[in-house]
Amino acid sequence: MIYVGPHVSIAGGVQTAPHRAVDLGATALGLFTKNQRQWASKPLLPDEITAFRGGLEEAGISAAHAVIHGSYLINIGNPDPQKRRKSLDGLLDECNRAEQLGLSLVNFHPGSGMGDLDDDETLSLIAEGCRSILDRTSSAVLVLEATAGQGSHVGHRFAHLGQIIERTGSPRRMGVCIDSCHIFAAGYDVRSAQAYARTMDEFEREVGLDRLVAIHLNDAKVALGSRRDRHELIGEGAIGLAGLANFVRDSRLAHLPFVLETPDPDRWKQEIELLRRLAETDEPAQDSVPDQDRRREGRA
Repeated sequence: MIYVGPHVSIAGGVQTAPHRAVDLGATALGLFTKNQRQWASKPLLPDEITAFRGGLEEAGISAAHAVIHGSYLINIGNPDPQKRRKSLDGLLDECNRAEQLGLSLVNFHPGSGMGDLDDDETLSLIAEGCRSILDRTSSAVLVLEATAGQGSHVGHRFAHLGQIIERTGSPRRMGVCIDSCHIFAAGYDVRSAQAYARTMDEFEREVGLDRLVAIHLNDAKVALGSRRDRHELIGEGAIGLAGLANFVRDSRLAHLPFVLETPDPDRWKQEIELLRRLAETDEPAQDSVPDQDRRREGRA
């Protein structure tokens, strides 16, 4: 069994998320807890918190398989003091909301030095920020999401993620989320069993599989090493179904939440069923789009 589900909408309130997930046959979910493109947020109301916790229990989804995605505005690597303070306050708010909801995993993009800092300086600034958040929270886990490497963003090398954790002091409440599209765009091949093994071996060396707490499972519209973040439907991108099958068939990851961020919500139920079948069989995975079609469409 794998724990898989989409990043669901919270339209109508955060308490609606578990019901949306279970209607799709999900056993995991991703969610925002507020508008991801605004700094300001209304406090969670007691009734919303109670309804969310109850809904998650009714859905049979463990808190360990519910992943909060932090606001896209957060950049704790920003060297501008005022903008960085805003990001730190935003991340702290995400963690506080997670703890109110009985969740722990708060996923966010590590950040960027905005071209004013080199990677090493940015990593140290991010680590300092993580430490300050952990000091002011009790149970939230800061989950660094591997990035595609666009612009001056760090996190596109596994070594970056390992260094942030190490410079934070290697606390228990630090984890990593692999996004299959992101790491592929960053240059980590996963399309064959051999390539996948090499990629995961590097992750083990640089970060450690014990730090891996979630997977964002997405195909990619872009080529290997393109450093562009463009998600595609499962089996219809440059990674392909065989590559994505490597993740769901890896017994070391079977306890983790697999969260879909693919672009068509109408396909989520079908994708969940497909991934569940893939995880349960050793039969060769057949891509939805033939290799020649992906090349012709610029997907490979």
